[in-house]
Amino acid sequence: MKGIFEPLDAKKLSWFHLKSMITTGLGVFTDGYDLSSVGIVLLLVLGSFGITKGSSDYSLWISLISGMALAGAAVGAVIFGQLSNRGRKTVYGIDVALMTIGAVAQAFASTPFELVLTRFILGLGIGADYVLSPLIMAEHSNAKDRGKIIALGFGLFWGFGATTAAIIYLALSSLGIPADIIWRIVLAAGAIPAVSVIYLRRKIPETSRYLARIKGDAEKFKEVVKEITGNEIKVSSNLKDVMSSSTYFKTFWKTFLAACVLWFLFDIVAYSSILFGPSLIAKGLGINPGIFQLLIEALFVVPGGMIALAFIDRIGRRPLQIIGFIGMGLSLASFALYKDLSGAAFSASIAFVLYALQHVASQSGPGSISAAGMLGVELAPTKVRGTVQSLTVASGRTGATLTSFVFPALFAIYGESFAITFLSVIAFIAAIITLLFIPETKDKPLEESSKEVSVLEQR
Repeated sequence: MKGIFEPLDAKKLSWFHLKSMITTGLGVFTDGYDLSSVGIVLLLVLGSFGITKGSSDYSLWISLISGMALAGAAVGAVIFGQLSNRGRKTVYGIDVALMTIGAVAQAFASTPFELVLTRFILGLGIGADYVLSPLIMAEHSNAKDRGKIIALGFGLFWGFGATTAAIIYLALSSLGIPADIIWRIVLAAGAIPAVSVIYLRRKIPETSRYLARIKGDAEKFKEVVKEITGNEIKVSSNLKDVMSSSTYFKTFWKTFLAACVLWFLFDIVAYSSILFGPSLIAKGLGINPGIFQLLIEALFVVPGGMIALAFIDRIGRRPLQIIGFIGMGLSLASFALYKDLSGAAFSASIAFVLYALQHVASQSGPGSISAAGMLGVELAPTKVRGTVQSLTVASGRTGATLTSFVFPALFAIYGESFAITFLSVIAFIAAIITLLFIPETKDKPLEESSKEVSVLEQR
């Protein structure tokens, strides 16, 4: 059974993968744009609404404006994860439609509360996309290239979106446009890539794995395989999975839980930088928020993504993620130690490099694996893949939402070094969890990497 889902015509399948990757990747590009752009313009937003550092509600609005899209994403992930069990394609396209509506609505917010509300709507679409895009990518992929396809289509496209947000911000700032207009344009521009793929996503075929293993539609399964590969196949038996979902959860709950915890911990560390790097960290280094973000993405995130593409299907997911988490921890700890030892005499350039190196480690490891949704889709059997993916995404978004409140509080109360050291400890813990609980999945069909086949054989 496991071989029936593998490619029969590599050339045609590669062309299909390219189209599929662009269709899913533009939505992920939007995710990266929307979630990073708010960190770049956060200080402009606060100033526009008259929220000053001396205000009693200053910290609260920082957390709400930066974190509400993440809270919405956690909710959207749970909702659309369940809906995906009724068909991956059925709800694909609704996610980018929600992102389009939420992005445009931000430009018309007249109060901080209205902006927070529109970002929650935006977040619903982002959460849905975090579930559906890696799920569909993985189920359309073959074992040999699945890691590269997900890392590029989800991991690296996210970074391209974040880079674009920084470029647009810098371009608008150079034109002398009022700050109140700049942040509205920057946030609303996230609708452009989202709306461009609504039609394409509605036309993408249902995944063969869903048709065979969940729906049990042999004829439609054969049609999709022929459409994708150009070859006729014969199905001698019903491929529908009759195993109960509860059996899979009872059997693999430790692995599922580890995948959830790892995305939770990663987002605590990563979103402290995404949301507050261009404001709190950049301000302390005397660097313009837009330039800070652009340098991070171009010099550190993209190279890290290239490393992931080169080695994820060779070395494997598990070692890259362990090395990546350790690298993140070392980078953050070095930054905190250097700032402490140097005091006021620190070099902004050295401090920036020490801090930014975490992004190379992140994108070459957990940023292209855990945060690309790879663990949820590769470690879960087809029947529960949508549910497990929704749980991992919701866990990550919960961690990101938590850090939107906790990190600025730690920063304000205990200082920068303490807050950064706290993040480095979390990264080291995540490396240990990966080592102890995550199996390697490279070169394995999904039916094998999720151990779906072994459970059926035992029955």
